[in-house]
Amino acid sequence: MSVAIDHTGPWTVADVLALPEDRAVRYELLGESLVMSPAPGVRHQRASFRLHVALDAAARAVGAPVEILEGVNVVLPSGLVVPDLVVADAGATADDPVTIDIDAVQLVVELVSPGNSTMDRKVKPMLYAEAAIPHFWRLEFDPAPMLVIYDLQAGRYVERTTALAGTTTHLDVPFPIAIDPAGLSRQ
Repeated sequence: MSVAIDHTGPWTVADVLALPEDRAVRYELLGESLVMSPAPGVRHQRASFRLHVALDAAARAVGAPVEILEGVNVVLPSGLVVPDLVVADAGATADDPVTIDIDAVQLVVELVSPGNSTMDRKVKPMLYAEAAIPHFWRLEFDPAPMLVIYDLQAGRYVERTTALAGTTTHLDVPFPIAIDPAGLSRQ
């Protein structure tokens, strides 16, 4: 159920976290501005789930002390975001917090949605780089699924490789994983 929001003045992380949980809307805080976006569609959710499963299996295979989470609150120096997927240090999630501390985040993944493409391609990567998250992945759906892999270098993300549909790409960070984006979103 969506809720009308009556708020005066700048928003804080505490204000956003006090909002009622709403599965139809994602709330994020950029600076002092509340940003609301619709819940992701079926293709997005299907791909997110499958990528989550692949990341989790790869992490478990090598005993990586991480947890893979979908749609979790991450507090940045510049606000609060909800990445599509997060790979975080397992110790940071042990107490079931409402938010994940930025220092515990190893990788964020954004799946580009038609209504949020500017946020997913430009704004969020800039914020993640400013927060020094070591790795960023972006899954594009059109014209065919492709996963663009970035590493943080000198405060900016540098494209390391692009995993194309129909080809298995082997990655080594944050842990070894082999992935073909073709199977992520098809029914």
